[in-house]
Amino acid sequence: MPANPVKITDLTLRDGHQSLMATRMSTEDILGIVGEMDKAGFYSLEVWGGATFDVPIRFLNEDPWERLRQIKKAAPNTPLQMLLRGQNLVGYRNYADDVVTAFVEHAADCGVDIFRVFDAVNDERNFETAIKAIKSKGKHAQLALSYSLTERCMGGPVYNLDYYIAKAQTFEAMGADSICIKDMAGLISPTDAYNLVKALKKAVKVPIQFHSHYTSGMASMSMYKAIEAGVDIIDTCLAPLALRTSHPAVEPMVAALSGQARDTKLNLSDLLKLGEYFETIAPKYRDFMDNTKTAVIDTAVLEHQVPGGMISNLVSQLREAGALDRINEVYEEIPRVRKDMGVPPLVTPTSQIVGIQAVQNVLFGRYKVITAQVKDYFYGLYGCPPLPVDPEVQKLALKGYERGETPVTVRPADVLEPELAAAKEATKGIARDIGDVLTYALYPQVGLRFLKWKYGLETPPADIKAKTLDDIKHEDDLIAMAKAGKLVEKGSAPALTPVGGLRYFYVHLDNQVYHVGVEPSAAGSQTPVVQQIQSAPATVSVPAATPPPVSQPKPATPVVSAKPQETATPKAAGSDPVGEGVVAPMPGVVVRYEVEVGAQVKSGDTVVVLEAMKMAIDLPSPIDGTVAALKFASGDRVSRDDVLAVIAP
Repeated sequence: MPANPVKITDLTLRDGHQSLMATRMSTEDILGIVGEMDKAGFYSLEVWGGATFDVPIRFLNEDPWERLRQIKKAAPNTPLQMLLRGQNLVGYRNYADDVVTAFVEHAADCGVDIFRVFDAVNDERNFETAIKAIKSKGKHAQLALSYSLTERCMGGPVYNLDYYIAKAQTFEAMGADSICIKDMAGLISPTDAYNLVKALKKAVKVPIQFHSHYTSGMASMSMYKAIEAGVDIIDTCLAPLALRTSHPAVEPMVAALSGQARDTKLNLSDLLKLGEYFETIAPKYRDFMDNTKTAVIDTAVLEHQVPGGMISNLVSQLREAGALDRINEVYEEIPRVRKDMGVPPLVTPTSQIVGIQAVQNVLFGRYKVITAQVKDYFYGLYGCPPLPVDPEVQKLALKGYERGETPVTVRPADVLEPELAAAKEATKGIARDIGDVLTYALYPQVGLRFLKWKYGLETPPADIKAKTLDDIKHEDDLIAMAKAGKLVEKGSAPALTPVGGLRYFYVHLDNQVYHVGVEPSAAGSQTPVVQQIQSAPATVSVPAATPPPVSQPKPATPVVSAKPQETATPKAAGSDPVGEGVVAPMPGVVVRYEVEVGAQVKSGDTVVVLEAMKMAIDLPSPIDGTVAALKFASGDRVSRDDVLAVIAP
């Protein structure tokens, strides 16, 4: 029998840091190693797609298209792979066909060789436009089965062998060059992996690739059984960015298969050297690592089913909202929301849609605040759910919905008007190529802001810059001094608190280190603002006029921000003397106001749309009344508890 080596796709530069570091790895750090990874003999390098498009323009002031071009130049010998969310592309909604076609074609031109395409509800209709564009550029189309469980076995009412075999055969008939089992939450057991791969190898002729996150702790076992069943390609990461909510480490997999019939033929010593590089840069990203649990694995995933890439983002987002202590409530709410929505696989964007709605339900009451994406989902703009949705929740979500209250059943993109021409018009005079136009088309608010940064039309905030190792060393030195009882000032730290003009001090208290930010109040005194930094951050206030001495932290008194031309006195949310405030529940960007000053509104009417946690949230009026003030403008960044509008009774 001829040797049949297992091929390996390396995910370190995309899914590895997306899962563990909220996708914050900089282009500079990627380019520092990708040339050496190009020599290792991997089947492909997954370097792009998913959040690696969103995060650079949102948080790093980096152009993802330029990142892709530079990676291709540095690694010309190994096929580059991207993760494409079907009709969602790299966003959180379905885009019109003209945007999908242009995006795929430009991505191919910039360096993508293999497109792994998936759909959050496994609706193959959402592949049609993307696969046509991939084929037109002569590239490899890998269609993915989003793996999920509705019970803790493969005999659930939807996600069973018959379901996956039928989908795989449909994908092959559509022109798939290979098929991927995409187990985004690490749910598949070793036995199920073996049986599924065996069944797929009999049912289709194209190669099968296996992708499983390590979240539950089963992925290495399941991957080995998949190899025994004849899987062609597996997904791994280099050890420093493996395990936890990431993927099996490549090094032990290579060692385990060495000398066997399916030996990978990769050189273990070379892989160990690659891993050393990531160990050296990892300290830069420690702020984004999930440290909420002692355990390396999360067996609770077998119930909440939240995928790896979502967990790191969920922790980061709850931390920003000052609600990290409620994460277990969110995990309990996620299965309930998922059931309401017809049990979709929890993969981007449905993981984000379900997860953020669960957050809203925990913080504000069940479906008191409904994101725009949840409304779109219940209308049918994401495709056909695997099971029927809850009709009462659907009715609530679609009440007053702009497209109508009767859901659609056609291919979602068929109800979308072309978008590319409008995007070109909106970026006229700024965009210099189709990549710029597409950046705006995908993320109008964040994308336009980035383009202004890119071409010097606006100055990016000071915190839009990756940390260096020198920054980390300096921070550690100051923390050590604070622990020794010394008062040390860091200086301006806008990455920690968006309110400007603060002087920051490190203060050690009860085995925790806090940033104490002191800013002038309206009366000219100094108001301390404290942020904990060595564990889950918590914003608190202290009743001291100067940094030391510091008393025990207490719940925060929010500071109301205002546009430069306005003034505002710090006060608690909702206590504005002229009426009730519409308050930002978490940090975000103002998308638009739905009302003008002087307009009459009723309680529950949408006043402002806020982009927070990558979702659009409609914030309602708390009372019947008149709009007395709009505190910000479209595109403004706001903090948790900022008053966005004032409604006079």
